[in-house]
Amino acid sequence: MPERLLAIYLRDHLAGATAGRELARRTYANNRGTELEQALARLARDIDEDRAALLRLMSELGVAPSHAKNALGWALEKAGRLKLNGRLVRRSPLSRLVELEGLAIGVTGKQALWSALERAGVAARGVDLADLRRRAEEQRRELERLRLAVAAEALDVAGRPPAGPRAERPR
Repeated sequence: MPERLLAIYLRDHLAGATAGRELARRTYANNRGTELEQALARLARDIDEDRAALLRLMSELGVAPSHAKNALGWALEKAGRLKLNGRLVRRSPLSRLVELEGLAIGVTGKQALWSALERAGVAARGVDLADLRRRAEEQRRELERLRLAVAAEALDVAGRPPAGPRAERPR
């Protein structure tokens, strides 16, 4: 039973990694020529490498990928492009923010995967789970930095400074 559950867990994460890879590639492509380009190029490469590490791990453990789950992950990322962003035919600053938040969610899931496998004692040649977990932590920090910068731009309301804590009304 545990081996069957491990296989399901790995296949589910591979489907998520497939969606994440597609989102990372799209986010990078949509931000070429911007201040985010280099960071997103590095992130897209890292996500590709992390997905490849997951595939190596699965192969070492004798777990075949689920083509149906991978296709579903790919399709869900494509469907996510249909989200309304306040504009009908072109991107808005909100598009960047939502994409970065999606990447952050995916990287958080990947970090959880590596931590869980490490804790469970899963091992495979050529796959350093502790290193992969640390890299996911670094990716998460970088995404948070980018996300907050983009949030300030996307959610800026008429150039007002960010609101602080609400002052209480005098009684």
